[in-house]
Amino acid sequence: MLTLTCENLGAELEGICRHQGMAVFVPGLLPGETAEVRIVKVEKRYAFGRMEHLCSEPSADRKAPGCAAYPKCGGCTGRHMSYEATLRTKREQVQNCFSRIGGMDVEVLPTLGMDRPEYYRNKTAMPVGGTAEAPVLGFFAPRSHRLIPVDFCPNAMHPADKVAGAFLKWIREAHVAPYDEATHSGLLRHLVVRVNRAGEAMATVVVNGNRIPHQDGLISALREAGCISVILNENTKQTNVIFGPRFRTLYGTDTLDDELCGLRFSLSPDAFLQVNPTQAEVLYQTTQSFAELKADDILCDVYCGAGTITLTMAQHCKKAVGIEIVPAAVENARKNAVRNGIHNVSFYCGAAEEMLPKLVDEGLRPDVIVVDPPRKGLEQRVIDAIAAAAPERVVYVSCNPATLARDAALLSRQGYRVVRAQPVDLFCWTSGVETACLLSRV
Repeated sequence: MLTLTCENLGAELEGICRHQGMAVFVPGLLPGETAEVRIVKVEKRYAFGRMEHLCSEPSADRKAPGCAAYPKCGGCTGRHMSYEATLRTKREQVQNCFSRIGGMDVEVLPTLGMDRPEYYRNKTAMPVGGTAEAPVLGFFAPRSHRLIPVDFCPNAMHPADKVAGAFLKWIREAHVAPYDEATHSGLLRHLVVRVNRAGEAMATVVVNGNRIPHQDGLISALREAGCISVILNENTKQTNVIFGPRFRTLYGTDTLDDELCGLRFSLSPDAFLQVNPTQAEVLYQTTQSFAELKADDILCDVYCGAGTITLTMAQHCKKAVGIEIVPAAVENARKNAVRNGIHNVSFYCGAAEEMLPKLVDEGLRPDVIVVDPPRKGLEQRVIDAIAAAAPERVVYVSCNPATLARDAALLSRQGYRVVRAQPVDLFCWTSGVETACLLSRV
């Protein structure tokens, strides 16, 4: 047992202490606090510890978590902190990544947070475990597949919890076996609940098979809980990926409608949409502000998903082009354009690293390129294609400040400079931070 004092916070909002020159990561410990820490794992240059007892006065930033499953479920890492402290820390993380990884001194603005950081998630994916007699829904503990039961999530939009409760009751009554990863047996793998801002829900039941027993009872239970759509997804592979390739609508519509930035969107179960619609609007408004679009500009939106950014920005330019690899999302985007009466857009289905170079080779020369890549950031071919297209401005929307900083440094070698970065808190109480970064051609 060691007595350690926290100096600052790490990328997962864990406390960072020092012992004989070695960094010790201690979840739940805040800067300035001293605690008795049990070392649970030692690596060559750092160690992990577990806080056993707080020895000092609690930090002024410490608060009660307000969630019975915290910190076991792993969905949040910062519920022991004040919300203001999480916002400060996220800004510091972005700043540190630009400095440490990108080697750049960048103006990082204060993180834009929510007025009420609760019930914000419009999508909740819960693994199914336990037995048919005693089923469990919840989330996997950090870095494991140990399922933590969660009866109520203060992050999830209503009626996600009600839908989950109705699903559990149906499992017990219908006596349907949950999936067992170890034996690849059992039927029920995941329940994915998507909720729109009107409080309507789409439930997608992921099964290890191609049918579900007692289907009418399932539909009835989920309808009573607030579902206007019930989808069956078939996933028979031994994989960590939630969805399989085939979706089948059991009840209601194939898509869920929602509103964002004054536009209406139809979303298929696997289409990407930011999980926090309130803060997504803040992010998109920031992106639009950074883009400084003029009436005769051409916009290219790479990794466009269901076209949310493309369509909101197409209203302010001559032409917009969207690129997305998921076919269902591209189909959603095209239908969303028609639905909203937006005709100056074109959507292309394909991998960004293949489609963007192809379009640039064919003569595409956008004035502004927006990129919103996955956590791994941009492929080199995308960066090279951006350089070849030579837009005046690049707006990089990132969910990973480390790869943002790396890619910003690579783009700087191609003739761009980082003007400023704006963190936006879409993932309240977690370590995740979304950042809009403006780069301008020198």
